[in-house]
Amino acid sequence: MHTDTERCVRAVRSKDARFDGVFFTAVRTTGIYCRPSCPVVPPKAENMEFHPSAAACQRAGFRACKRCRPDTSPGSPAWNARADAVARAMRLIQDGVVDREGVPGLAARLGYSARQIERQLLAELGAGPLALARTQRAQTARLLIETTPLPMAEIAFAAGFSSIRTFNDTVREVFALTPGELRARAGRGPAAGPPAPGVITLRLPFRAPLAPSNLFGHLAATAVPGVEEWRDGAYRRTLSLPYGHGIVALAPRPDHIACRLSLTDPRDLTVAISRCRRLLDLDADPVAVDERLRADPLLAPLVDQEPGRRVPRTVDAAEFAVRAVLGQQVSTAAARTHAGRLVAAYGTPVDDPEGGLTHLFPGPEALAGLDPETLALPRSRRTTLLTLVGALADGSLRLDVDSDWEEARARLAALPGFGPWTTEVVAMRALGDPDAFLPGDLGVRRAAQGLGLPATPAALTARAAQWRPWRAYAVQYLWATDSHPINHLPR
Repeated sequence: MHTDTERCVRAVRSKDARFDGVFFTAVRTTGIYCRPSCPVVPPKAENMEFHPSAAACQRAGFRACKRCRPDTSPGSPAWNARADAVARAMRLIQDGVVDREGVPGLAARLGYSARQIERQLLAELGAGPLALARTQRAQTARLLIETTPLPMAEIAFAAGFSSIRTFNDTVREVFALTPGELRARAGRGPAAGPPAPGVITLRLPFRAPLAPSNLFGHLAATAVPGVEEWRDGAYRRTLSLPYGHGIVALAPRPDHIACRLSLTDPRDLTVAISRCRRLLDLDADPVAVDERLRADPLLAPLVDQEPGRRVPRTVDAAEFAVRAVLGQQVSTAAARTHAGRLVAAYGTPVDDPEGGLTHLFPGPEALAGLDPETLALPRSRRTTLLTLVGALADGSLRLDVDSDWEEARARLAALPGFGPWTTEVVAMRALGDPDAFLPGDLGVRRAAQGLGLPATPAALTARAAQWRPWRAYAVQYLWATDSHPINHLPR
């Protein structure tokens, strides 16, 4: 996109927010970079240059605009729609892997050398993994500076900086302000405090439109007792994070998602935000998705009725895979009951003074020792669950943000009890494949029949070829024809 100068100039002149995060506009005469929708008067075309990432702008010597704050743009939708090495690397960087494991750890996860990863990211994004991680650290630091009363030294290390000097230099270089000036501009004095210790309140931006009904309705209707709940107009859940745990409350607003995070360790802020954005599919490009689906005259009325549907995803791929097995051939209520029993028996207890959350969902290691006789499941499903948990615990099956979608599908399909439905629903909601499809799902088949689409899986798959690469979003529109609670915001 950033190489198409004419198209970029048109987007900047029309202040098109759809392109925020897709490319960035650097202004040679002022030395700043902006998002395409920046409210200031657009510069002359000959003074603009375009970059694919904020890190590339900073690498070229530009600083962030104080008016439009381009560093807070939604992430590029390309990273969630692709499964190549660059997209997987970006998802890992957003999840904080470079800060925790360094570039060698990032390369090892992807199966490449550090030099190859550096070369590929430079070619496509104009910045290497260290520069991209540095930009992310700067944004995390800004959030902590503006929303918490933490001392600057604590913020520096919580954001992932190795020294206070590096922290100060980076903040000045990226924002053209010192950390103290950033806090003063935000109107938070050093003595001010958040409502509770460790609580951070922020806004999660998204590309409009966004339909919250199926997104939050699905999460609330399938909520596991003790781990998730709907309370006071917000979806709340516990989070297992690298340095501790957290509790998040997410509430839909007209132009953003209100996010309230309670963390035991502020170093987990970047990871927590990344996982919440992935959970709500906030980096999607709904205009591109709906444009493709609207081209089918039988789907068009559903898209027009409530555009901007997202795919409800997960904060933990392994957790979702376990829940998918528990939900095989049973009702939503029964699946919640089975998952709740596992949580009560094997989950880690947490304290939630603001609500009714009690546990973290147990990881594969905790579930590896469960007694199959305690499971109120058919014997075949017990075998499926135990085999899945064992494969996740010993590392023979990896489900994560960097998973290769097709390889993960093949490994899942090789497990006993994993048919096409379970494999595809894990690919859709746990791995984030936007083209995952469920032609055998009962709700999809009923909706297809009611719309005049082919109702058999083979025929429906053939017809759905024109919806690619957004078939997972088509499933959300098809499910929406039902009156199931997943399609409605709870009161």
